Amino acid sequence: MSIASNLSEKIRQIRLRKGLSQENMADMLGLSTTAYGDLERGRTELSFSRLENISKLLDMPLPELLGFESTALSETEWLRQENTRLMAVNSRLQNELEQWKAKFKLWFGEGIIRQIGEGRERIGF
Repeated sequence: MSIASNLSEKIRQIRLRKGLSQENMADMLGLSTTAYGDLERGRTELSFSRLENISKLLDMPLPELLGFESTALSETEWLRQENTRLMAVNSRLQNELEQWKAKFKLWFGEGIIRQIGEGRERIGF
């Protein structure tokens, strides 16, 4: 049995478990009953977008429908990884900020900034 026919059979079994007929599925997908039946019999190749629609109708995540094991992280683990990533980004940005400050001082040394300030006409408020 090929991967495509295994997938077609899996879709059929899930559809039956959900209590849906081929007619129901065909209507919801905007297909004729014959066209949908051909999908389940493996006579027609499934496009990715069609697979996505079928997975939504069957209320099953696409990776699970395709037979991939769930590798979802727990929310806590995801937050730990995201925190580590953001801390690395923050550190990189802090280093970049310090480099720009040093360049600014080099380019516009304090003397030039002072001269600009002294050269301005005071407006007596």
